[in-house]
Amino acid sequence: MELGYTLSGLIVGFIVGVTGVGGGSLMTPLLILMFGISPATAVGTDLLYAALTKVGGAWVHNYRGTVQWELVGRLAIGSLPAALFTLFGLNALGVENRDSSDLITNTLGVALFLTSLVLLFRHQLSHLGHSHLGFLATWRDRHIVSATVFTGVILGILVTITSVGAGALGMVALVFLYPRSSTVNLVGSDIAHAVPLTLIAGLGHAYMGTVNFSLLGSLLLGSLPGIYFGSHVGGRIPDNILRPVLATILAIIGTKLMW
Repeated sequence: MELGYTLSGLIVGFIVGVTGVGGGSLMTPLLILMFGISPATAVGTDLLYAALTKVGGAWVHNYRGTVQWELVGRLAIGSLPAALFTLFGLNALGVENRDSSDLITNTLGVALFLTSLVLLFRHQLSHLGHSHLGFLATWRDRHIVSATVFTGVILGILVTITSVGAGALGMVALVFLYPRSSTVNLVGSDIAHAVPLTLIAGLGHAYMGTVNFSLLGSLLLGSLPGIYFGSHVGGRIPDNILRPVLATILAIIGTKLMW
């Protein structure tokens, strides 16, 4: 079974390296549906897995100067308290009981379905975010701080429940809110914000006993080389083929989790 986990980590890491899609969108449903891991344990383990794998990316972006720390701070003001309150709620509800499992799987299904839509309509959403419509531009200028903090709150709740959302969904929100920022700066800021968010949420799950550290080690053993190799071959696979296929897979998995 450990070999199966390591192989899964290798495959997911490779896909993440090729597409840039967050590992939680693939790893968490894989653990639940293929290996029969309980939803809470799958989420908790994947959160620490995400925190550890994103540290390197955040360090590189910071070294290159492609992290907007003011933006990261605004997101964190909303996301970190939201993650803590969500953890308290899950703990009070009983993180491993039937109601919590249903909440996790249904919310995960919705998040995966939304992620699939983002992948399919990425260019259209980016174009809309960069449009200079009068009302949209005025609204952004007036409410940019509060909107960013609110985005952090939503991401904090979603990531703590499902381990999904800090990647593709977070990037779409940032493109809408910060159209004047370069894509690489938004990616770097998104990754830098994901590190403390997934770490706090993951440690909270560890406190509740929903992190399998043996499983975590097996996943990391496969995913780290997978990400490395995937990042080196990403440009060789046509984006207009890869993303629709991945979006379809995520939509099917999301639908299966909801029903």
